[in-house]
Amino acid sequence: MKETLYYEVEERDVQTTYNVKEDFIMRNDLAMSLGDLLGEEYVNAVAAAAVSLLGVEEEKAESAKTEKVEFFPESYVEKLDSMIDRIGQIVTVPFTGKMEGAPTQAFAKAANHDASPISGFGYYRVGQDGKLYVIAKSEHYHTPLGHFFPGYKLIDNARTLGISNATHNNTRGYITRLCEQELVRIANGLGKDQKQELEDILKSDKPHVLNRVINLETGSLACEAGIKMMLARFYKLDKTFPAPKYSGRIPVFFVMGDYEGGRMANYHGTTVIAQTFRDMWPEFYKKNEENDIYKVVPVAINDLEDFRKKYEMYNQGKYKAAGFTHEIILMNYGGIRLEEDYLRAVYKICHEGDTPIMCDEIQSCMWYDGMFLFRQYGLNPDFSVVGKGFPGGQYPASRIITTAEMDNLNQFGALVTNGQEELASLSYLITMAFVEQNGSAVSETGRYYEARVKTLKDKFPEVIDYVEGEQMLSAITFKNVDDTVTFVKKMTGRYFDISAQVYKAFCPPAALLKLPLIATHKLIDCLIWHMEAALHEMEEGK
Repeated sequence: MKETLYYEVEERDVQTTYNVKEDFIMRNDLAMSLGDLLGEEYVNAVAAAAVSLLGVEEEKAESAKTEKVEFFPESYVEKLDSMIDRIGQIVTVPFTGKMEGAPTQAFAKAANHDASPISGFGYYRVGQDGKLYVIAKSEHYHTPLGHFFPGYKLIDNARTLGISNATHNNTRGYITRLCEQELVRIANGLGKDQKQELEDILKSDKPHVLNRVINLETGSLACEAGIKMMLARFYKLDKTFPAPKYSGRIPVFFVMGDYEGGRMANYHGTTVIAQTFRDMWPEFYKKNEENDIYKVVPVAINDLEDFRKKYEMYNQGKYKAAGFTHEIILMNYGGIRLEEDYLRAVYKICHEGDTPIMCDEIQSCMWYDGMFLFRQYGLNPDFSVVGKGFPGGQYPASRIITTAEMDNLNQFGALVTNGQEELASLSYLITMAFVEQNGSAVSETGRYYEARVKTLKDKFPEVIDYVEGEQMLSAITFKNVDDTVTFVKKMTGRYFDISAQVYKAFCPPAALLKLPLIATHKLIDCLIWHMEAALHEMEEGK
């Protein structure tokens, strides 16, 4: 399939029509049945149970297990692109009912009921005002395939077959167990046909080989699990445990520091200890530090010598480097990208010093070819934390993937009652199947968007300082906070959902975007067109 593309603003005037410049070949389609995705033996068993236990007609059960669902049909793409001219227009009857809910003050202050969803389709959201919005942040990073992605119809078919979502931690279902192995396979860069290599990895007890999965619900809990496994090398989980390897020494965590030497550049969730990593709960943290419970040391962004110096300082005597926790794209600090050479050198230092590394990919997972950005960097972390993108917004479902060496908690050390949900695992498998099939298209689209958004700096040097991020994860950094806020207001006024990151002290004032992977060149060009128009208005107003 081909689509006509590329918009430009003629002489930088605001226009309402676009000029076609080039063509783009659409990414591969994929059609699968539940049997294709989960295996015939399993779906035959659940279909038989649906007939005998639930009274589902045999013909209906057969259809549910064998229907080939098109994940991204041509008609779906055509409809998405045909609606671009309707962005910001009323596309359905507005919902005018009043319902404030019972929010906290913070949630009430941030609420925008007009844009609250009554429906969605692909990279669009329909607000309560009946208007069409573009989800230019993928609903805060957890809908890589947009709303109502056709491939998720397999979840409906699973429900028809009576596949139960809820189960217990001791009765992890077949789909969840399959999902665990698929995560290990992809995290280790294996193809579907490399079955023996996968078996060898699953049995491995070598360092830095990711082959253990804990199923949780949120990224915060997954990060907390990694922090607890690092702490378990210093403190007993409970009194039945033997003395840990580094008992008696003070655990020191290294985190990404901000430009003022503080700890504000990192983000690893909302549990208490993780929040102390970024200068929250200052009195609580101070008492822990004063009593030698643990210490958090910020390291300068992309500064290897700073890391080396601090690591040597806090990996001797009474101190022991307990862990290095990092994201690759700092989407909570100006979208800054950590450099490959920096991370590889830091990993070498940590591995040689017996310091585990947690690569937090909650933000970046699924937005790149291979699904794990750490693989493109050639890294070998001891923990990989994923969520958001993998279940595609269908379920809250995070995972932490770790090694045999770091498998040091008992079952109750890190679990949640709902962590083993079967349909949540199925949503993982659907998303993974589509992105694995279309990895090259994911990269192509991401590179296209990145190249286009980076042109804005040269076109509007008076207001834009630089553009950060990588591929679809991007941050447009402005000269000052006021310009950032003005730009975001103009873009949200044009019905593109983006946000301003200006709430952190000393943080680069940036506008954040993260388009869904299914974004076409036509949508990307439309977005850039509107950005240029908004920036042109800002320049005229100066």
